[in-house]
Amino acid sequence: MESGARSNTALFRTRNSHEAHLPTVQDAARAAPRLSRAQSHARRTRGAAQPARARSASPRAVVVVAAAKKRFGLDAARRLRRKAQFERLLREGERRALAGYTFFLERRADGQPRLGILISRKHAAAATDRNRIKRCIREAFRLEQENLGALDLLVRPPYGIRPSPDMVARVRELLYRVSR
Repeated sequence: MESGARSNTALFRTRNSHEAHLPTVQDAARAAPRLSRAQSHARRTRGAAQPARARSASPRAVVVVAAAKKRFGLDAARRLRRKAQFERLLREGERRALAGYTFFLERRADGQPRLGILISRKHAAAATDRNRIKRCIREAFRLEQENLGALDLLVRPPYGIRPSPDMVARVRELLYRVSR
């Protein structure tokens, strides 16, 4: 061994031996030592023998509300998630092109509108830009969904688009025009 390099086991060796003295597994039958002392913290448990301290009644009233669907939410039921749904819209859906955006849509008898987004690296090379574009499209759909009716909608943005603050307003206007 070089003079400058030391092994980790050298720390555990005694002077006259090359064996490392490491502690072995302790006997499980021995209980952990318990030191009696005053409880330093009033909220901590006081051991198994003593009950927890009594709590005062909470001044806050808890109201149980049934989980209602958000009016402007975008939950899983409002998204196209399966490959078959995307392929069906691409094959059989009505295609409209407005301001560089391509919309594939299909009207349904009833239900909420559902959104799908087609975006690839051709649209934006950086993943952060693609995510920002998708976020803008989702926000526009979320705000405009009450006016869309029962509709499956697949949106493909134009290639080379840059996400901008006015993109949401522009896509909202296009969604309004597509739904008519």
